Amino acid sequence: MKMVRAIVRPEKENDVVLALEAKGFPAMTKTHVFGRGKQKGLKVGPIHYDELPKVMLMIVAEDSSVPVIVEVIKNSAYVGYEGDGKVFVSPVTEVYTIRTGEKSEG
Repeated sequence: MKMVRAIVRPEKENDVVLALEAKGFPAMTKTHVFGRGKQKGLKVGPIHYDELPKVMLMIVAEDSSVPVIVEVIKNSAYVGYEGDGKVFVSPVTEVYTIRTGEKSEG
């Protein structure tokens, strides 16, 4: 199993969620976050915005589903400018269901 974490623009959140649902991936965790990339924020005239609002989506899926999930996120989050976001994929070695105590191996 893998965890896919995507950091996307807030205005693209709904597009990404709907695209993932349409492809059969309705389960996710969403968190509103602040951060900056290597461009170190955004300068608009004399004002410098050090950290920008973003949305982080987290999805745990079978290894075979990850390429589809990543492609859906890339296509639906794309605007074409710096700050479009990032997608991170990490291994998941264990999963515990709190209600039942059941353990799943990744």
